[in-house]
Amino acid sequence: MMHDDYRVLIVEDDVQIRNFIAYTLEQNNFNFVTASSGKGAIESLLTGRIDLMLLDLGLPDIDGTEVISKLREWSELPIIVISARDQDIEKARALDLGADDYLTKPFSTTELLARMRVALRHSNRKAKDSQSSRLYVLDLTMDLDKRLVYLKEEELHLTPMEYELLKLLFKNIGRVLTTSYIISQIWGEGYGKDTQALRALMSGLRRKIEENPARPTYISTEVGIGYRLKSYEG
Repeated sequence: MMHDDYRVLIVEDDVQIRNFIAYTLEQNNFNFVTASSGKGAIESLLTGRIDLMLLDLGLPDIDGTEVISKLREWSELPIIVISARDQDIEKARALDLGADDYLTKPFSTTELLARMRVALRHSNRKAKDSQSSRLYVLDLTMDLDKRLVYLKEEELHLTPMEYELLKLLFKNIGRVLTTSYIISQIWGEGYGKDTQALRALMSGLRRKIEENPARPTYISTEVGIGYRLKSYEG
């Protein structure tokens, strides 16, 4: 991944944090622009090419969640939220609105760069996957045309619901999906918030794809938020 091929928008009103992120990106050969407000962020998104947005939620004019909501009306640009808000409900709200990932302040440069690489790979892979019927991570493969799943080239026998859950995770590889989002996509908007049914479904899927379900290789649990199909590319 050539970092200088990407242009990152840093949206942060705290000058010290904005400069810290900008310095980190500069040292790792990312191109970037900055904004200190929600309106400034939207203007940057409308007037220039942006490949990834790092977004603080506590902006001086409009809340960062409103920026996410507005952007998702017309773009699938990767968004990583960077915020001091560490409550699970705040993280889940940002992710449900369309953010791809969430970092809580303070954070390390290593973690920031890793999350950025995953988000950019997911964006690139999504474009490729739209033209491909085979999705894969490590030894796990999905053939969407044939509705088949393979682990180490051996066909797995999934229930229809397990298949739909795995497909949803594959379509969002590397991205945290909240429990409410998964439930709405698998069972429908009117199903409610029956996380017990999702946990049971996830447990059954993990038993089939994980060598050790207690220490999963493929699907990680984001405690209090949801699940993520891990990305091992790069």
